[in-house]
Amino acid sequence: MAVVAVLDLISGPGVGLLPLVSLGPAFAGLTGGWRRTAAVGVAAVVLCLGLSAFDGLFGTRRGFTALLSVVGVTAAGLVAAVLRQRREAELASVRSIAEVAQRVLLRPVPRSAGRLRVAVSYTSAVAEARIGGDLYEVVTSPQGVRVIVGDVQGKGLEAVETAAVVVGAFREAAYDEPDLKAVGERLERALERHLTREKFVTAVLAEVADGTDCTLLNFGHPAPLMVRATGEVRYLAPPERALPLGLGAHGAPGPKPYQVSFASGDQVLFYTDGVTEARDLSGDFYPLEQRVGRLADPDPEAALAAVRQDLMEHVGGPLQDDAAMLLLRHRDG
Repeated sequence: MAVVAVLDLISGPGVGLLPLVSLGPAFAGLTGGWRRTAAVGVAAVVLCLGLSAFDGLFGTRRGFTALLSVVGVTAAGLVAAVLRQRREAELASVRSIAEVAQRVLLRPVPRSAGRLRVAVSYTSAVAEARIGGDLYEVVTSPQGVRVIVGDVQGKGLEAVETAAVVVGAFREAAYDEPDLKAVGERLERALERHLTREKFVTAVLAEVADGTDCTLLNFGHPAPLMVRATGEVRYLAPPERALPLGLGAHGAPGPKPYQVSFASGDQVLFYTDGVTEARDLSGDFYPLEQRVGRLADPDPEAALAAVRQDLMEHVGGPLQDDAAMLLLRHRDG
């Protein structure tokens, strides 16, 4: 508005810059509240009247047209500001509810459990809701520390509901059942009562007792990544592939538990396919195995944050699928 006023004073009435004063309330309606828009609109009307008098256009058709454009744009800006503030309030309410639901579904994991240090990273593909179908949980049971990381088929509220069923069943079974196979059977029974049609959940379960071994049970989920203290990196693939949770009615045998050594300084990275299937602009998948050097930070949370940042830089935009990562780091004591 100031620039328009200066240009109008310099160029005179012949150029016809007076209606451009309405740019003030137009931009105010896009960025500010209705009070600020109204204040800028009043200032624009006063400025328009002053410039009309200076240019000798006061009371003429040109002056009246310029004044009418300023008043009209101000009114439109007020309506736009009110509607935008209502939408922002609704979005803030939805985000607040989603965050509460996320905390209930995926509670913050303990930073340490037994001989383990734990870190979690979760990025939902639905940024506005901050909630999705990936799941994780860490439970300290009499048998040791038990972990689940999973991915529900599909997206939206139905996937969130299924994830809640799996996490709730795991929290109970992980503490009560004597071994991982029994925990998996409890999860299978819970999903049989919940799932309909050909829905399923891929998941990997882990148990770390007081010794130096980690027991894994994989229901069709991407194999965890082991990073040894010596620098060796390898995927902890199961000896035999098994169907995901929810497909047990097809009669296929369930997965078999398998053990891997897990000594001091070793790390196991659990993740969902939203990490390894994330593509860059050229269509290349995220090379997780080549980027585990970012896990060298002494703080597990900082190490996992570095991997997440690298993942986001690789994609160069929003993720197309939920991406969850859970890091277990073995320590002495």
